[in-house]
Formats: sequence, structure tokens, C-alpha cells
Amino acid sequence: MRKKKNERPPSARQKMINLMYIVLLAMLAMNVSSDVLNGFSIVEDSLSKSTVNSTLQNQAVLREFAQQDSINHEKVGEWYAKAVEVQAMSDSLYDFAEQLKKLIAIEADGENAMVDDIRNRDDLEAATQVMLNPKRGKGQELFNAINSYRDHILAMVDDETQSEIIKANFSTQVPLKVGSLGKNWQEYNFENMPVAAAVTLLTKLQNDVRYAEGEVLHTLVKNIDVGDLRVNAINAYVIPTSQNVVQGSNFSARIIMAAVDSTARPAIYIDGKKIDSEDGWYQIACNKTGDYTLNGYMELQSGTGVIRRDFSQKYSVVSPLATVSATMMNVLYAGYDNPVSISVPGVPSNMISASIKGGNGTIRTSGNGFIVKPEKVGQDIVIAVTANQEGRRQSMGDYTFKVRQLPDPQPFIEYVDENGTTKRYRGGEPLPKKYLLSADGIVAAIDDGLLNIGFKVVSFECTFFDNRGDAVPELSDGVHFSARQKKNFNALGRGKRFYIQRVKAIGPDGIERVLTYPLEVIIN
Repeated sequence: MRKKKNERPPSARQKMINLMYIVLLAMLAMNVSSDVLNGFSIVEDSLSKSTVNSTLQNQAVLREFAQQDSINHEKVGEWYAKAVEVQAMSDSLYDFAEQLKKLIAIEADGENAMVDDIRNRDDLEAATQVMLNPKRGKGQELFNAINSYRDHILAMVDDETQSEIIKANFSTQVPLKVGSLGKNWQEYNFENMPVAAAVTLLTKLQNDVRYAEGEVLHTLVKNIDVGDLRVNAINAYVIPTSQNVVQGSNFSARIIMAAVDSTARPAIYIDGKKIDSEDGWYQIACNKTGDYTLNGYMELQSGTGVIRRDFSQKYSVVSPLATVSATMMNVLYAGYDNPVSISVPGVPSNMISASIKGGNGTIRTSGNGFIVKPEKVGQDIVIAVTANQEGRRQSMGDYTFKVRQLPDPQPFIEYVDENGTTKRYRGGEPLPKKYLLSADGIVAAIDDGLLNIGFKVVSFECTFFDNRGDAVPELSDGVHFSARQKKNFNALGRGKRFYIQRVKAIGPDGIERVLTYPLEVIIN
């Protein structure tokens, strides 16, 4: 264990947490493709590796605690007992999360399911059943366990910055945004969540547990004489800025030896070659994807001779990965401003740029997202994504969308009820005559719960039936009911009906169309 003289730099685990939030938010607004599911696998593997490293470090601290407790129980015993308590709490929540991952995997793949090799990663029902089932759902139990763990851990952390990080990591508050209203924490996180996302979210929780456990252990170390615990324990350490590197960027790490005299600089050797670095920083270009290991050793001249300590640090180089999704639909419509969400794991939104390759449209920023407006129907549109990486622009991939013509809208009679609420009559049920008489004309729109796109009505026709049953068509006054149409409305009794048909409307794409299906109006 080392005494912390300064605040430790953000770890790879903390950066991965930020990455997860970005990816999960993007997932809420899209149908899950195999590429995105593979992206979750990459994130899951990286989180698991980070969690293993944190676990090993925490175990090393506890072993050192146990050794020093056996040497001087009077001095160390109180803090060692708290360290063991923290370990037990952390293991309990960690194991519960692991149990939930297994249950979700079984729900998706059956009794022989393996968490690290789930076949039905896009299953939207498994997580919902395991976490939210009224009889056997585990969501409330997890919610309570997280709250209890957070409160106990915060009572042992005295650093304000670390307390805020832990509060954020274990927050069970539901964000105030579209899609979250009316949902509790467990519904917000697991309802209709793909298996890949749910399992990754639980792995993130395990990662957070090991991080919080480590912070408390280091806090407990500060309460005793750290020097007593570090006697004859001089070791070499590699501190990377990130264990996951995007292809084309650099792997950076600081290589240090703990408990050394600041006036005595150790010599650093990488793959047998001495490197020239006064403060221990080392950097190498990463141009190929894969898993790599940084091997080397450090030498320090002491009064008794040369002290040598070996070190080894694994890191992964991954391909550039961006998430591009149309936020309201699965395809892009020509002549229409399509909202699109674009995110890159680990990259702030203001550092992301996008352009259209090969023409056929435009793209512009809008709030926290982008607006894409294709021009030609039937010709794919390609969105090229770039991100600012270490001061330079780097490609994050090209993403192709089909371009379709906007579908035909549906005609409505829009009226205001007794409560002052604007409603749309779609036919199929009786309409109070007073609402018909109060309406000025009709409207047309694509209004299916997902899209809400208004069209400009040019003209329409109302077809009535006389006493002999003959059809009597009456033309509108543009978008408004004509005087002759209104006269026929007044003559209609309860149970009578007429039809609105041959509706001409122009959409935001500028295309005029005649709507195929009539609107049947039944008078009440």
C-alpha cells in the first residue's frame, strides 16, 4: 500500500463508466443492430478486464492489511476490521449483480446459458422478466441493495471529490427527460432493455463496486502509519491514461517506482531498451487492433546495490466505433428534417463531427444531435463520422441509411372538447354534431405515436347520400369546409354518415398526393 500524496488521476475504469452512459443512451433510441451488439461485447470485455485489475489491487491491499495486523494488531486492528467489513459488503453486491447476469442469460438462452457467451443478445424480454416480473422480479431488491451499499460506503470516505464520484456511480434517481417520466429506477434501466445492454450495465455496477471498495481501502490506509505497511515493499507501477486505445491514436502511460527518493530517478527499460524519460511518461503509436502487453523493468541505485523491479501492463487497441441512429425512425425520409443521434464512446458530443458522403442530402447540428435531410428517394445516404482525438480529426466510420419517401398521412377532423383539449377525430365512432359544426376544415398528418409530421391540405371532397341513397359529392373551399358542405352537416341526423375523400395534401418534402382511404364520419 502506498500513501497518496496527491489525488490519483482518473482511471481507465472511470473513463469506461462515462463511455457506458453514452452507449446506453444511444441504445434507447434505436433498433439494435448486430454491430451495436458487438460494440456492447467490446465494452463488456473491457469493463470485465478493468474489474479484474481492480479486484487484484484491492486483494493486495487486504493481504498487506492482514500481514500488518498480525504484526501490530493494536495499531492496525481497528482499520483492518473495517477493511474486512468493506470487502464483505462489496462482495455481497458484486455477487448479487453476477447472479442477476446469470438469471438474465438463462432467461434469454435457457438453462445451459453462459454469461460470457450469450446467443440471444438482442432479446428484449429477458431483462424485463428477471428484473420487473411482479412475482419474481429482482429489480426492487437491487435498487435497495445499491442504496444501502452507497450509504455505508460514503460514511467511510472523507474526500469530497471521491464522495461525489461514488454518489454519481450509485445514483438511483431517474433522469428527468423524455422517455423516463413515470418510470422508477428499475423500469428505466431494464424495461425492454436488450440482454447485451442489461448485462453490460450490471458489469458496470460490479466495476463501480470494486472502484468504491478500493477508494475506501485507501482511505483506511491513511488512518495508520503508511510507512509501517510499506517497509521493504518497493514496486514498479504502470499507470496508463487508458487501457483501451482507438486504432490510430496513442497508448500513453506513466511508469513509476513507489517509495523512492525524489532526487534519485530510476532507469526505465522497455523490451530490454532504456527509454529517455525524466518523469516516467512513455508513449507508443497504436496502428493495429488487438491485445498487447507492455513489458519492462526499472532499476534504482541504492546504498546496498541496484534494486530492479519488473512490470507488465496489458492494453487493448480497438477499432474506431461510433453509434449513429435515427432518433425517431429506422429509415431516413427524403425532403424531411430527420433527427439523428451520433455518439462515440469516450468522446464528448462537442468533439464529434459528421458529413454526408456522395451528396444526396445535407446534415446540420441541432441541440445535442443532428438533422439529416436526404434529397433523392431510393438512393442510400452515407453519414461519415469523425472525432477530435488528441488534437487531430480521426474517422470513426461511415454509416449508411436507406432513403424512403414519406408515407401518406391520415386525414382528421380537429376539434376542441369541453375541457379545452384539442383532439383529432379519426372516424370509426360517432362524432358529436356540435364538434363537427365547430370545425373549420380538416387536417392531415402522419401521427402514429412515433412520427408527428404535418401536411398541408389543398382540397378534399365530402360525399353525402340523399333520400334515394344516391351519392352527392360536395367540394371543399380549399382546406376549409365549403358553405354547401356545412349546409349538409346541419341536415344530418343522429346515426347518419358521410365520407371525406379525395384529399389532396402536400408534405414537407413538397410532394402532392391524393390520399387513398376515405374518412368515415358518423353523426352522434
